[in-house]
Amino acid sequence: MPAPTTAPSASVPASAVPQPGLPTARTSSTGNLPGRRGDHAPAAGAGQGSQTDLAIRTHDLTKQFRSGQVAVSKVNIEVPRGAVYGFLGPNGSGKTTTIRMLLGLVGPSDGYAELLGERMPTASATVLPRVGALVEGPAFHPYLSGRANLERLDAADGTTRRSTRKARIDAALARLGLGAAAAKPYRQYSLGMKQRLGLAAALLRPRDLLILDEPTNGLDPQGTREVRHLVRELADAGTTVLVSSHLLTEIEQVCTHIGIMSRGNLVLQGPRETVTEAHETVVVVTTSPDHRGSAVEVLTGLGLTAPEVAGTTITAALGDVPPERVSVALVHAGVDLLGLEVHRPSLESVFVRLTGEGFDVAR
Repeated sequence: MPAPTTAPSASVPASAVPQPGLPTARTSSTGNLPGRRGDHAPAAGAGQGSQTDLAIRTHDLTKQFRSGQVAVSKVNIEVPRGAVYGFLGPNGSGKTTTIRMLLGLVGPSDGYAELLGERMPTASATVLPRVGALVEGPAFHPYLSGRANLERLDAADGTTRRSTRKARIDAALARLGLGAAAAKPYRQYSLGMKQRLGLAAALLRPRDLLILDEPTNGLDPQGTREVRHLVRELADAGTTVLVSSHLLTEIEQVCTHIGIMSRGNLVLQGPRETVTEAHETVVVVTTSPDHRGSAVEVLTGLGLTAPEVAGTTITAALGDVPPERVSVALVHAGVDLLGLEVHRPSLESVFVRLTGEGFDVAR
């Protein structure tokens, strides 16, 4: 299994700039597009001509605004087909700007992005009908009903069939639990209902790729569980999903791959299990002040490297040494052992170590 890749983080501030006049619940490009293929299955031979098995690939993707602010710097994302890719990072780390470049809503200053084996935005007309997206939160016509909003979005997609529109909209509303609220004006929707409608819009037809920016925002615990189940269901059916979220527990439960952004840089990515395995398990020993020196000698003698002393605690990378061997050695050496804890790396600890901040810190 491939190891995660890492890159040094640069102190570059990041900011996602919205594009005025563009709906944020985009499900496809508009207009009459060539190559209509119907509503019932993902495109046959998707990605033909591509030499990779990647649904998303970027090469040195960079965005610098006119102010000189670099929001995204030389980002190289690789999302395997069929993966659920958790795209993580503090507020302002460049996640949404990256997503907008992937979809062609914002042009890169340098580098490029490929979706489903095709260069964006050059191939937008043929690629976007195969991509569902929810970016920055849904935006619909406030005085139209949920159903009427979906009808307008679907009618704008030149690759769908009018004859199947009602059935597809009914299915999307039912799938997201909005059947009973379909006739209610959008302005009367709660935040969670608005988010569900955005997801319904992204799923009006089968997709090869789904890109979701904070899909559980505003949802209650039950709604969050339903979205998690939906993502798994879509992945099992072969859809590749990129989900940007600040909820670590949700990412850990549903994603197969992880990418972490910090200050405009992609500082780590890889399969979920290798992301944490690449970071060391540490042992934390608590002893009396008079026994700190002896404890350090014992740990060093066992092969534990670079023990760090802070007050009465000593922290050292455990490596391949069993924790029970550490405790036995300390006791046999006469060390006053007041406590011994083993800290295995979690996604949260890896995130904090790489970014130096929590999820709610904006830059």
